Amino acid sequence: MRLRNLNSFIKVATLGSFHGAAAQLHASQPAISARIATLEEELGVKLFKRDQSGTKLTARGMQLLPFAERLVAISNEMKAQLQDESPQQGVFRIGIADTVAHLWLRDLLKVWREQHPLIQFELTIDLSLALYKQLEDHQLDLALMVYTGQASTVKTQPLSAYPQTWVGSPMLMKTKSYLNLEALSRWPILSFPSATGPGKHLQELFSQVLEKPKFHTSNSVSGLLAMAEQGAGIALLPEPIVADALKAGRLISFKVDPAPPKLKFCCGWRQDEDRLLPQLLADSASQLVNQTPHTQNT
Repeated sequence: MRLRNLNSFIKVATLGSFHGAAAQLHASQPAISARIATLEEELGVKLFKRDQSGTKLTARGMQLLPFAERLVAISNEMKAQLQDESPQQGVFRIGIADTVAHLWLRDLLKVWREQHPLIQFELTIDLSLALYKQLEDHQLDLALMVYTGQASTVKTQPLSAYPQTWVGSPMLMKTKSYLNLEALSRWPILSFPSATGPGKHLQELFSQVLEKPKFHTSNSVSGLLAMAEQGAGIALLPEPIVADALKAGRLISFKVDPAPPKLKFCCGWRQDEDRLLPQLLADSASQLVNQTPHTQNT
């Protein structure tokens, strides 16, 4: 089904005239008639009826009209955005989860500024749960956050996934390197707030044990890392976050049964967003983080 035929159909329907449609589309009347005939043959229905009062839509023609208008509008929008070579400009509001900021913020800003020099980036660092809400409330244009499931008003694109590891200070962990949940629950657990995805996971995990651990929470990955290094408890953190501390001996890792899931990150923007910029920034973010050796694709 050709867009040219749909566009001709819309013109005839709007003007009520094959002659008028031909004039506006700079085509001959026989050419317009041929396009409509082709469309009717493809769909197997009659789209127009002619009487003394002029050319009118049939019932099937009226049914087709809104679909045809949407298809032509989408095609025109797509061409306009892809052919638009003018630089993006203005203020663009980006929300970033603390873990994402800790790992990638400097490199992301460098890439984005090089690609969009006229954009002024306004950054908010917050919990992923809050970032979802700010997207829905039109307070952000894009968010890089922990994936917690598809929201009805937010479109998400996978960004990366990292393995997580249990870590603690060497001065605490003088026991064996393997622990089950019962043994682990005797230690204070350092966690993101219980309303977050990682926090909910830990609450559900320890719901199986008789003796519940004490949870010390923070909304800062740097804060959790510092508390773990200072011996305040045991933390479950993404491997890239703890890599330097493990290498330097400030932390040690150990295995827990069951093994923790990977922590998934995504880019998100509103479903009703009609600009191409969120998709462009999300694509460049995905390309950048997936060039990092320790990144695991979702």
